[in-house]
Amino acid sequence: MSVSRRTRGWLILLALLFFSTSAWPGDAWARAGSSGSRSIGGSIGSRGSRSTAAPQPYTAPGKTAQPSNPSQPGPTTPPPSPPGSFWRSFGGGLLGGLVGGLLFRNLFGSGFGLIDLLLFAGIVYLIYRFLKRRSMGAAATTSYSGSGAAALPASPPPVQPVSDQPPEELAERDREQGLGHIRQFDPSFDEAKFQELGMDIFFKIQGAWANRDLSLVRPLLTEEMFRTLQEDAEHLKEAKKINRLENTAVRSVDITEAWQESGADYITVRILASMLDYNVDENSGQVVEGSKSEPVKFEEYWTFSRPVGDHPWQLSAIQQKPEN
Repeated sequence: MSVSRRTRGWLILLALLFFSTSAWPGDAWARAGSSGSRSIGGSIGSRGSRSTAAPQPYTAPGKTAQPSNPSQPGPTTPPPSPPGSFWRSFGGGLLGGLVGGLLFRNLFGSGFGLIDLLLFAGIVYLIYRFLKRRSMGAAATTSYSGSGAAALPASPPPVQPVSDQPPEELAERDREQGLGHIRQFDPSFDEAKFQELGMDIFFKIQGAWANRDLSLVRPLLTEEMFRTLQEDAEHLKEAKKINRLENTAVRSVDITEAWQESGADYITVRILASMLDYNVDENSGQVVEGSKSEPVKFEEYWTFSRPVGDHPWQLSAIQQKPEN
């Protein structure tokens, strides 16, 4: 094999390896489209280390179900493979194949030259740089540096059932434990007042959305949420549409999760509501999407965050009702 042909072969292998590493999925929290015409109803924003987990469904305190057969717990579902495990295995196998190929050629006389060594070293270096950038990015998305906030360890995902204890009971225990931690740093925290605050923020954000101008409620949103919602509002303007939200009725605002991590408080609430929700043409005023007479019922989970302590809350994520 000539040097030029061998070089071309190495470059092809390098491209394949780089394609496999670029396809490794990172931690991300979920960004689905909106429900119906309510653009702000999509699953957007960040819930810290719980961004990739579905929000806990609401269970009324003290209403947890009893296990049907506590003496015989059900089988434990094995934990899912970490994201990217397939592609890491694939990339590792491909890299092992390259090493084996070089050793095979060396043992059986064909040998490998300086170009082989340089290309192989370049592949290893690129893989190292790529993995280092990904690990640094993942660490950044789960950290939160609040001004004057206490440094807290990262919170694990919601408690998962590992025994015969009902998942509803585990979720309630996780919620109460998180609320207790929040009260330790903010003794004035009150659940009922927080629920009223969540409803107030809900109405204010809906009003700003209908006006297609989220700058009116920017202090109530994290930077990521403000940027995302404002971009959606700009898309409505470009399409010459106005989203009308009328006769809004909020049936309940219930706390489903509460936790602390990386110097920040997090609380997720379930919002049950209904409203008339439709889009009209900016020029003609004619309804182009939705209905002016049929209300839309929805269930959403809004997550609020703040630096640990007595600080203002901001909306950090909106998620749809978890699928059963």
